[in-house]
Amino acid sequence: MTRGPIIAIDGPAGAGKSTVARHLAEHFGLLNLETGAMYRAFALKAILSDQDFDDAEALERLATGTAVTLKPARAGNRVLLDGADVTERIRDSDVTQGASRVSVHPAIRRWMVGLQQELGRAGGVVMEGRDIGTVVFPDADVKVFLDASPEVRGQRRYEQNAPAGADPTAISRELRERDERDRNRANSPLQPAPDAVSIDSTAMPLQAVLARIEDLVRARCPGLKATGTARE
Repeated sequence: MTRGPIIAIDGPAGAGKSTVARHLAEHFGLLNLETGAMYRAFALKAILSDQDFDDAEALERLATGTAVTLKPARAGNRVLLDGADVTERIRDSDVTQGASRVSVHPAIRRWMVGLQQELGRAGGVVMEGRDIGTVVFPDADVKVFLDASPEVRGQRRYEQNAPAGADPTAISRELRERDERDRNRANSPLQPAPDAVSIDSTAMPLQAVLARIEDLVRARCPGLKATGTARE
């Protein structure tokens, strides 16, 4: 069976992956699968179960009885944890921080990779995460590694969804700590695939980033046509 195109958007937290992936999905008529939400859902399960993020064996046992499901939709994914909609709760800071801690464990990553491959196996998707182009779909048609300085990423995160009274400097510090965990974990460390196109958006306006990636998709997937959604 011929699969549809797979577009992989990797990069650190706050780099703009979600914005880019949503736009590409709308622009080219693809499904947007935010795989990071799956790790956040499992982190929430660990929180609700009072499990230590550093206890690999306990987390592996917890995973065997956990169902994480993405319900893709044009307006944005709904995330189900054991059948319950946790889409809003997994955006909270405790869950976000927990996600990067549970994701360092090889058994959890293997479990998640299997789920993600099943979601995207038919293609026709934009998948964003940290190891899509290196591990989940190393044969993706388009691979982009999107990055920006911690200061810029922290400011963006602050402007987009920080709670009232949050400190942008503290957010940047948290991103650096998360970068350290993600880039230095033994299993599937955060790094560009050898054939990925790396884009540093620190000094680039969003429209320029979107235009560059749209051009890349058109070049790599000549049969893929835009649906008419214009850049805003």
